Amino acid sequence: MKEFFKLIRWQNLLIVILTMVLMRYAVIEPLLGRVTVTLLDGTGTHVPMNLQCPLHCFILLVAATVFITAGGYVINDYFDIKTDLINRGKVIVGTKIPRRQAMMWHNILNIAGVAAGAYVSWKAGSLWLGLLFLLVSGLLYFYSASYKRQFLIGNLIVAIMTAMVPFLVVIYEWPFVYRYYNANAIGVPPLNFMFWWIGGFSLFAFITTLTREIIKDIEDYEGDRAFGMNTMPVTLGIKGSRIVVTALLLITIASLYFIWAFYISDRITLLYLSMLVVLPLLYVVYLTALTKNRKQIHSASTIMKVIMLSGILYSLFLEVILSGNLI
Repeated sequence: MKEFFKLIRWQNLLIVILTMVLMRYAVIEPLLGRVTVTLLDGTGTHVPMNLQCPLHCFILLVAATVFITAGGYVINDYFDIKTDLINRGKVIVGTKIPRRQAMMWHNILNIAGVAAGAYVSWKAGSLWLGLLFLLVSGLLYFYSASYKRQFLIGNLIVAIMTAMVPFLVVIYEWPFVYRYYNANAIGVPPLNFMFWWIGGFSLFAFITTLTREIIKDIEDYEGDRAFGMNTMPVTLGIKGSRIVVTALLLITIASLYFIWAFYISDRITLLYLSMLVVLPLLYVVYLTALTKNRKQIHSASTIMKVIMLSGILYSLFLEVILSGNLI
């Protein structure tokens, strides 16, 4: 059982759960609470809007996302046995867990994830949304089997999948909110603001994940080159990949300050971003651009994961900022 949890990267799955919970309760809920509607109860009462997606549906949405993600990790290790032996010196699939058993778990996790996603989509009134989980499941399979061996395509797929995690919460909350207030209130105000706020978290997740994936490819250069994988470091070389990573990191920093200056502008956000996001990003710039030690490249990858977590945890401060009308 211990090896199984290692195989499905349980720490990463906890981050997925944390992300979705924070998007719902620390971002969407306080955002909705700032909007008032007039109920159709004859009293003309103005009340703040509330979350309408039932808790059991939200739990199933999180479960569907976790199952599909876990299945993706399993199939990735299934196809990466040879390269992982060179890059890391050890594997789980084929040693601790038989290949046939790993494929069985991949199938079980994906079936459970697609089924849960289809049920939530049906309850949301958009059964076709359930196809999204089937599409993601297929993409993760072909990513592991083929796409990750192609220049940049694999990196972009992982980045897009990561960016979808926070966005799924608002995609499934919106139909429940719209349907309830369309039936019980006088007019439904525009809810586009929810998509913009969650979109900011998704964009941050996309660009930091893309950067981290390229850093990981730099770290895994030897094994990838030995098996003919066309990753960015193999195709452009280590130096070219370092330049791309540095550019992405600087673009991330510039984008964060741009968004702060034009859309938020409070001191809490400025201090949080500067200390817990920008400074670590600058250190990653140093590690990837100026060092040649493989161990330090691995450290840069780990720091990027911490930075991604810091970006998610900013939602807790956002709740305070919104509640205090600081923006």
